[in-house]
Amino acid sequence: MTRDRIRVAVFGAAGRMGATVCRAVLDAPDMELVAVVDPPHEGRPLDDFGVAGTGLTLQMLGPAVKKAEPSVAVDFTTVDAARGNLRWCALNGVHAVCGTTGLTSGDHQDLSALFDGERANAVVAPNFAIGAVLMMQLAAIAAPWFESAEIIELHHDNKVDAPSGTALLTAQRIAETSTEWTPDPTRTSAVEGARGGEGPAGIRIHSVRLRGLVAHQEVLLGTTGQSLTIRHDSYDRTSFMPGVLLAVREVANRPGVTLGLDTLLGF
Repeated sequence: MTRDRIRVAVFGAAGRMGATVCRAVLDAPDMELVAVVDPPHEGRPLDDFGVAGTGLTLQMLGPAVKKAEPSVAVDFTTVDAARGNLRWCALNGVHAVCGTTGLTSGDHQDLSALFDGERANAVVAPNFAIGAVLMMQLAAIAAPWFESAEIIELHHDNKVDAPSGTALLTAQRIAETSTEWTPDPTRTSAVEGARGGEGPAGIRIHSVRLRGLVAHQEVLLGTTGQSLTIRHDSYDRTSFMPGVLLAVREVANRPGVTLGLDTLLGF
């Protein structure tokens, strides 16, 4: 009976996102959690990290995970770990769903060579909150009607990369809608970096790291006499789970590497 269910391994299972993914998989009637990987905590039961009743023990990536025969692996780790994890998935015929941030365009090219659509596929997304995907889509629709754009992304105080992948992708999509943006008027800065970082087309991105936050973003668009603010807020990591489960269900049907949830949502 379990062979009809999607067999899922979770990499980074001891982290907050990983543990949330484990619980979501356990609660999904069409999925089975078969392996949990987190090398720094090898040998400890998953129960220790708030996912009770699984009977699974955290382990290293390798033969034991392969023996569990996962069909899909979900990765929420660090960028250095994710590179090796995704390579392992591709070489072992395991589909991958990756939400780890910090992967570069060069990494995406490497993944396209690894996940060729024959043995395994991958869905890689900077943000699995469906609302965040809609925010980016709406910003791209609105941007051609405005002359100025800036992005403010706000995350919890444990996020080690800046700006976020969501902010970078949002800036890229806004920049693709127009080649005419108002220049930055700033000529002097009393504090270095006060104007944020310069993204595609010179769009400024501001990163906030604050205890108590989860993941939030504002897109500010302005033109003569008016402005438009598009904001998305994730108040809890459960907000990402519908998107993660959607990717787990769809990855086998999406040859090669799929970047972002857009196509899975029909955009």
